[in-house]
Amino acid sequence: MPSTKIDLNCNRIVRIRDLDEIDEILFQNNRIHQKTFLAIFIELKWANDQFLSALEPIANRHGISHRTLETVRAKMRRMGLIDHISRFNRKHGYREGWTFSNRFATATHRLTTLLDDLKNQREPRRERKDRDLLKYV
Repeated sequence: MPSTKIDLNCNRIVRIRDLDEIDEILFQNNRIHQKTFLAIFIELKWANDQFLSALEPIANRHGISHRTLETVRAKMRRMGLIDHISRFNRKHGYREGWTFSNRFATATHRLTTLLDDLKNQREPRRERKDRDLLKYV
C-alpha cells in the first residue's frame, strides 16, 4: 500500500521554490506518484479555464497506470487540491470534470489561525480546560 505520509517539516517548506519540491513533500520516496502529481497539476494548470473533463488522457499521454492515477487523484482530492465538478454545476457551464480547489489553502489558513488563537487565549478558565485535556489523552 502506498504511503500517505506528508512531510510538513517547516524548514523544508520554507525552502520550497517550485513544483518538483512540493511533490517530494506530498509523495515522499515515490517517484511514480510524484510524476503523476506533476502531470495532473501541470495539465490542469495549462488547460483552458483550468478545467479538464477527464484525467484518464493524462495517464495515457504520460505513460501512467490508471491505478496510480486514481491513487494520486484521490489523495489530491482528499487534501483539497483538486475538485470534481458535477455536470449540474452552473458555474462551470454544466460541464463535468476536474478543476483546482481552494479547500487546501483555506484549511491550512484556518489551522494556522486556530493555533494562533489558541496560543493567545490565556484566561484562567481556559487554563483549567487545557489542563483537563491532558487527562483524556
